[in-house]
Amino acid sequence: MNALTATSRNFRNAARLLGLDSKLEMSLLIPFREIKVECTIPKDDGTLVSYVGFRVQHDNARGPMKGGIRYHPEVDPDEVNALAQLMTWKTAVADIPYGGAKGGIGCNPKELSMSELERLTRVFTQKIHDLIGIHTDVPAPDMGTNSQTMAWILDEYSKFHGHSPAIVTGKPLDLGGSLGRDAATGRGVVFATEALLAEYGKSIAGMSFVVQGFGNVGSWAAQLIHERGGKVVAVGDITGVIENPNGIDIPALLKHKTENGSLKGFQGGDAMELNELLLRECDVLIPCALGGVINRDNAADIKAKFIIEAANHPTDPEADEILSKKGVVILPDIYANAGGVTVSYFEWVQNIQGFMWEEEKVNNELRRYMQKAFKNIKEMCRTYNCNLRMGAFTLGVNRVARATILRGWEA
Repeated sequence: MNALTATSRNFRNAARLLGLDSKLEMSLLIPFREIKVECTIPKDDGTLVSYVGFRVQHDNARGPMKGGIRYHPEVDPDEVNALAQLMTWKTAVADIPYGGAKGGIGCNPKELSMSELERLTRVFTQKIHDLIGIHTDVPAPDMGTNSQTMAWILDEYSKFHGHSPAIVTGKPLDLGGSLGRDAATGRGVVFATEALLAEYGKSIAGMSFVVQGFGNVGSWAAQLIHERGGKVVAVGDITGVIENPNGIDIPALLKHKTENGSLKGFQGGDAMELNELLLRECDVLIPCALGGVINRDNAADIKAKFIIEAANHPTDPEADEILSKKGVVILPDIYANAGGVTVSYFEWVQNIQGFMWEEEKVNNELRRYMQKAFKNIKEMCRTYNCNLRMGAFTLGVNRVARATILRGWEA
């Protein structure tokens, strides 16, 4: 199912549970602003090439809009719209004073040189600089972008508006980035997992895990699970899949990937097919890659007891229903992967104050926010007799609806 259709469906189910007025429901669904810009750059060989850039600013009732910028060939208005809407509910679930936004450029960053990526980023920033801002819309890295991309945006934006470190989060430390930001999404996934397992009288130690995706989020989640005594029995990404029923040595696997750029050839486990990874027997499955990977075609064969959605929209609604009937507990993306945006908020606060925190404080605050959000989700589950996904959606949608009404949306 299309990501926008799935997200809107979850929103409408939550709105129905909350008994929202139909006019308010429509108002919350429609984005505040959609931006589409043409970005033409000279390539290194002198030829000109054009790309389309997007920024969807979904809602600002609770604060400045917040969301990543992704460079990916499949970036399109529908996907950006869905992810912007998800960010609105996610920031509300985490109870940080932001709204939701998302952006991207339809390109393949692997096919561009560093200087071409810099030119593309600067042109994109020039086209949207008057529509983003420290108290308006604060971008961050996403798929295909990183701290260097944010450094270029910061520099280009500052040419128009003066030194503005708070304009982006996920920056290099030397330009006002926050300690702990690199690991934040993965660490938040682990805090969320701990909160969920504690409900069932379990802990990470001794449980078996499968991690799909071994980029920033997957590698940090796997590393932190390994440190806590969890047994990661399979890990995979597009470069290869490794399994070991006795548990993979994650630090050794990280070293192997850093040295070889691939999971292939790792000696501490056996290779397996990528399409078998999600179906591997385990206690906890953590999808950390693209959306829609768990769908009606494979949901019935998934053997995990718990699914922690570290990716955005990894589970289609049809798969949701199949898994629920099987008794699989799903921790939804709008809570499970909120660690990144939570520490982005801490970075923004530090930049505005001009006062940087120690890493221990960042991590302790992140744990506190994740634990508090889980407690609030469980309260909504009890109030509306619903599963965790609807608990999270009702929590987020209710907070945004309340803020919208208090501001006087009908005026």
